[in-house]
Amino acid sequence: MGWGDMESPNGSATGRLDTCFGVFNASDGRHNAQNSIASPWFSTAFGLIGLCSNLFALCVLLSSSRKLSSRARSSFLVFLCGLVVTDFMGLLVTASVIIPYHFIKFAWAKVDPGCHLCNFLGFSMVFFGQCPLLLGATMAGERFFGINHPFSRSTSISKRRAWSIVGMVWGFSCLLGLLPVLGLGRYTLQYPGSWCFLTLLPDTGDVIFCLLFALLGIFSVLLSFIFNTVSVVTLCRVYHDRESVQRRRDSEVEMMVQLVGIMIIATICWMPLLIFIIQTVLQQLPASGQIQMLPTETQKMLLIYIRMVTWNQILDPWVYILFRRTVLQRVYPSLRPRPSILSLYPVLTPSLRRKL
Repeated sequence: MGWGDMESPNGSATGRLDTCFGVFNASDGRHNAQNSIASPWFSTAFGLIGLCSNLFALCVLLSSSRKLSSRARSSFLVFLCGLVVTDFMGLLVTASVIIPYHFIKFAWAKVDPGCHLCNFLGFSMVFFGQCPLLLGATMAGERFFGINHPFSRSTSISKRRAWSIVGMVWGFSCLLGLLPVLGLGRYTLQYPGSWCFLTLLPDTGDVIFCLLFALLGIFSVLLSFIFNTVSVVTLCRVYHDRESVQRRRDSEVEMMVQLVGIMIIATICWMPLLIFIIQTVLQQLPASGQIQMLPTETQKMLLIYIRMVTWNQILDPWVYILFRRTVLQRVYPSLRPRPSILSLYPVLTPSLRRKL
């Protein structure tokens, strides 16, 4: 069954605001969907590349974690592992629904009249979307305190505590994703009828949920930027100190390079979508709920920005894979391991070193 022959996923539910259907006009752009950003090959290619990349990164992470004795590096790898697992599961869950739709072309309103599948997919989009941003901010905060207060016991995080923090981030993101199920906002079917997401309409609940999702994401990115900037400045100051010009800490630099890379990718991939969500819902507020269907251009722009977000899940694992000391030393053989953070500070007494 071709795209042009596909029954509208809206079905008889078009325009009904109490369901997950009717937010877009499924007949718009059907004739050129295969040659546009809505082509099923985008979803298929992105999904396969992302899954393979994250699976490879996870194997490398697990292998590296067994060889480490540094607590700071071990906790950082736990956060990285949580990020990779989140990206992998996010691609796996969403692709398992979106890709079959593109090739089967099932009528969504008939298959999922109660919107249970749509709610699950919308929850997955929000949960697996917000988690990487929050984990990025958490990792930046951990490195900020680890670099600026390296001798404080409160900044020393064990693997178990690091996994607990990752679990808390997952729990918070889960609560955020469940808000529409609990009555705040709605998940609705989006153009071209293959995925569900939050609703960009001027309904009070939808506006609140959209703003909450977007502002929380922007706050996470800005927090990461602040923490990483201060950490990088601290490292640069230490490196330019005449008394410690030869005392480098390769491990700390390696972690910061990876963090900055993750932050840059998240900013480029996520900020356009988050800003677009805020602009769209705020511009529609004067309509006071009169708009019942998203404009065609808004539907297409939302899909384009979601495609950009997908690249975040694809590129994240490569930041760790490519920016490791073992890889960099093969590119630049002159790089050699140097002392850790303890060598950057005045000579410590043996007893104090044992405590640290």
